[in-house]
Amino acid sequence: MSKPPQPRGSTRPAPSYGSHRLPPQERPRKFVFLLLDRFTMMAMTSAIEPLRLANQVSGQTLYEWVLASAGAKDVTCSNGVTLHVGMGLDEITRDETVLVCGGIDVVEAIDKPIVNWLRREARRGASIGGLCTGAWALAQAGLLDGKRATIHWENQDAFEEEFTEVELSKSVYVIDGNRITTAGGTAALDLMLRILARDHGEVMANTVADQLIYTSIRTDKDSQRLSIPTRIGVRHPKLAQVIGRMEANIEDPISPARLAAEVGMSTRQLERLFRRYLNRSPKRYYMELRLQKARNLLMQTEMSVINVALACGFASPSHFSKCYRAHYNTTPYRERGASSGPDDIPDLPMVEALALEPISEFLDLEDEEEDFDTDETE
Repeated sequence: MSKPPQPRGSTRPAPSYGSHRLPPQERPRKFVFLLLDRFTMMAMTSAIEPLRLANQVSGQTLYEWVLASAGAKDVTCSNGVTLHVGMGLDEITRDETVLVCGGIDVVEAIDKPIVNWLRREARRGASIGGLCTGAWALAQAGLLDGKRATIHWENQDAFEEEFTEVELSKSVYVIDGNRITTAGGTAALDLMLRILARDHGEVMANTVADQLIYTSIRTDKDSQRLSIPTRIGVRHPKLAQVIGRMEANIEDPISPARLAAEVGMSTRQLERLFRRYLNRSPKRYYMELRLQKARNLLMQTEMSVINVALACGFASPSHFSKCYRAHYNTTPYRERGASSGPDDIPDLPMVEALALEPISEFLDLEDEEEDFDTDETE
């Protein structure tokens, strides 16, 4: 089989990777990249470039790929670049691998023809994966039920609420049988290096990583987010421990007094710690975490405003609306872009609004809510 053509104007031969030579391959492995509207280019190119370099360093066409879209229409990605695709929702062979490339507003980008095509190809035995938010399309098609999967951390809250049958992971990528998901960005590069190693050995994967100047290959055991100390720019073990507890308890907030006791501090000491390193009180920081999750749910799901409030630990709809408006300068209804909806929700306990549980179930949370005011006087 002939070597792949060199870039125009280049006379440099394809690089070798030591004495490790591959036996001739009868047929290249093919990937179909299904591009959703406003997909993330970083994730797609991070997946394609390792395939190109594997061909280059081996001197063989080990991999082929094609871009696809619904209706074979050109697709514009999130950075505004428009790409021409090579196929529509055509029938593929079971030996091909489909990778759905998602990005911004993924829910709006998924339509019935795409879902039906994914289900059809899954029934035919194809391996199917999602890059960045592409996992949403797989989950909507029911292809991740009972399986482990991952998605970009910004979409995890909404994904967990929408697809309860999926075991969601915070890993950079997950391979569960013939279902593959990545968190986005360079996570697709880690995934492809894993696939190269599985297909053609570690030497191949490491050689491609060297070509990409990629010195720290992550595995499916690595988390997609930076550690808390790195994220906040502060290396204080007790502060990181408290923030970790806050992030893990959004729906059922923990009082500052309990948080302080858990790390062996007084409430006043905890207050000083947050003021010193984060320039805000523990209450305000916790409120910002809860409101950020609320915003994600409002923008990414069809959950009612009341259910969003409940999922973020607010016992009163009016308190949720008040806090949201104070932080984002808009109401939850306007944030979602609802055509109609009250700017102020009546001040009823959440339970009365939902008519689901006795009011006594929420008394403790209602009392505790005062500890999580917006700190507007600070």
